[in-house]
Amino acid sequence: MSPDQIGFMTLLKKEVMRFWAVLGQTVTAPVITTLLYLLVFAQAMKDRASAYEGISYTEFLVPGLVMMAVIQNAFANTSSSLIQSKVMGNIVFLQMAPLGPLEWFGAYVLAALVRVALVAIAMLVVTLPFVPLPVEAPLVLLAVFLLAGAGLAVVGMIAGIIAEKFDHLAAFTNFFVMPLSFLSGVFYSVHALPPLWYHASHLNPFFYMIDAFRYGFFGHADVPIWQSLIWCAGFFLLSSAVCLWMLITGYKLQK
Repeated sequence: MSPDQIGFMTLLKKEVMRFWAVLGQTVTAPVITTLLYLLVFAQAMKDRASAYEGISYTEFLVPGLVMMAVIQNAFANTSSSLIQSKVMGNIVFLQMAPLGPLEWFGAYVLAALVRVALVAIAMLVVTLPFVPLPVEAPLVLLAVFLLAGAGLAVVGMIAGIIAEKFDHLAAFTNFFVMPLSFLSGVFYSVHALPPLWYHASHLNPFFYMIDAFRYGFFGHADVPIWQSLIWCAGFFLLSSAVCLWMLITGYKLQK
């Protein structure tokens, strides 16, 4: 193996072990939080809301909650790792290692995908006895999971690079990730919204991630699946271009 490959595998292992060491916080806690959302909204809205014909509100809710957990945890994994390294000062050891921008990028994104895969699988396994879901388009399901998870992992890297302290990172979470994820159709179909908010929802990239993920289960979505896939791929490519530029130029990483 070349030095770059060894460095990549070492960084990937380090990032996986970082969240694995606190599995109760990084995997179990998001699953419990999401199950609480499911319990509350399913009980409160099951007789008052409907989404797709022939699909119960609880069934409609589960894929949206899973994808929301993927979005939030992919962002949290990379952003928290980078800001911790910057605040503690040990990021200098990564800069001295035989690692190029692509190795940094790949290791952080793959580690985040491992974490969100564990979260998503755990959620689906726990809810399966109560809410069995069909899988109509498994390839779409996999593609959307990878594009959404990787896209938010990259955005997390961008936030971690820009942030200089934990307060800055909290601003990204509170003013970008959380609002867009909650207003993306997780708890409702956008067709139930007034015209203004219906059109505004179509400017939210998280909406397309959740809508396409639901399509993978039900074969039905609020917008054509090709449109959602284009949005997901475009979001990933655009954020990746910005992130790689930051890594190549050393933006806010070199002092």
